[in-house]
Amino acid sequence: MNETGPKIGEMSFEDALRALEDVVRRLESGDVPLDESIALYERGEALRGHCQARLDAAQARIEKIVAGPDGKPAGAVPFDAE
Repeated sequence: MNETGPKIGEMSFEDALRALEDVVRRLESGDVPLDESIALYERGEALRGHCQARLDAAQARIEKIVAGPDGKPAGAVPFDAE
């Protein structure tokens, strides 16, 4: 496993999800030595947490969409505004 790849915190959601899918495939294959399996599991957990944080942030942004008087979206409020 290449530990010198992009840092998880710098990965896009899509890149992190692809990396997580690769980790799962490798673990499910059963062809990985125990020590590497543990390292893969830890990386997978970090990738999962990163993806979840990105999804949570996206959900919060969606919830900030402002409805106009007719009930249709009229704009959005930045996530960190309040």
